[in-house]
Amino acid sequence: MYPESVEELRRRTRDFIRGTVLPAEPRPGQALNLTVRRDLAQAAREAGVFAPHMPVEYGGQGLALEHCSPVFQEAGYSPIGPAVLNCMAPDEGNMHMLNLIGTGEQKKRFLAPLAAGEISSCFAMSEPHPGAGSDPEALATTAVRDGSGWRIDGHKRFTSGATFAGFAIVMARTGADGATGKGAPDGATIFLVPMDTPGVRLGAPIHTTDRYLPGGHPHVHFDGVHVPGSAVLGEVGLGFTYAQLRLGPARLTHCMRWLGLARRAMDIMLDRANTREIFGAHLSQLGIAQEMIAQSCIDLETSDAIIAKCASLLAVDPKAGSALSSMAKVHCSEAVYRVIDRAVQLCGGDGVSDGLPLAQYLNEVRPFRIYDGSTETHKWAIARRAVSSRRRAVEGGEPFQGAVHNHDGER
Repeated sequence: MYPESVEELRRRTRDFIRGTVLPAEPRPGQALNLTVRRDLAQAAREAGVFAPHMPVEYGGQGLALEHCSPVFQEAGYSPIGPAVLNCMAPDEGNMHMLNLIGTGEQKKRFLAPLAAGEISSCFAMSEPHPGAGSDPEALATTAVRDGSGWRIDGHKRFTSGATFAGFAIVMARTGADGATGKGAPDGATIFLVPMDTPGVRLGAPIHTTDRYLPGGHPHVHFDGVHVPGSAVLGEVGLGFTYAQLRLGPARLTHCMRWLGLARRAMDIMLDRANTREIFGAHLSQLGIAQEMIAQSCIDLETSDAIIAKCASLLAVDPKAGSALSSMAKVHCSEAVYRVIDRAVQLCGGDGVSDGLPLAQYLNEVRPFRIYDGSTETHKWAIARRAVSSRRRAVEGGEPFQGAVHNHDGER
């Protein structure tokens, strides 16, 4: 299914994660030590598995998105693996965006050190209510022309990784007066803002269920932050369009990484089922345990399939691929949680203790059903697209196929 070069990188990644990273994992509930992360990252470079998604010119392995899944799943087999390989959110998605639309100077200043693991970043999009959250068009942070540059004012929250970030990618609303050219769009613009810029202030931390990675998800305040015109990423007014370029692939790479962790939970569950005796038989011989194992196998394989299809589609049709990524995100976020939850249940008391990492795995993956668009928001969008697509088809003269009638004979 994948080229031999991809399969070879997958094998190297598997060996590195299981041989080097797993023994260095922190205890459940503890964050990855920054010194340990730095040492493991150097080992990843030496093993030739660092930054698998980045071009070779930036020190990466040059994987295209449609080939990332098997490698990202191997990285995700450890909850700290993606961070060690520098393919964890938000940095991975930020690298993708910078590589697509950054200028040469922006790539030199921000992308090159980010890809090398010399600095980290954050993506400042979400805001306190009633600002941007599930509805990005509620964006309240503003950027207005200020001489030759811009002044940014706003309040962000759930800004993952902001505590240690070197820079933020900030989404701000730019009105028609601030846009370039008559009739320029009254939308949003994306800015590159170093975290040491005057007026950027870390706010209160937000304590969430995930624990492994440092940096947290704090509030970040932008109080009269002045940035030069060169801080604009892409074009003025096209921020929402660029955000979709980032979010479609970013949703999918989340799915890849967390599917790897679900496979780890599955292995723990199978090891327990093959060794634990109860009522005179191994768990693996009991029908109710077999049902749990079978359902988890189905969840893993259907997730793998939709990821592969979506990645291939994004490569040739980004708009359609982004729409499918909504379905992939819903399916995988729910399926991964089910697989890990079943593993907890089958492992019984040990499953909810720190003797096994499963309970912390649940804590790590539970927020995925909310960030990058909640399950309910995506379902709403999926349904709207389906209804609209069918309406257009009918209006275009396409006949009904397999119409369902109710008992009154009405369609």
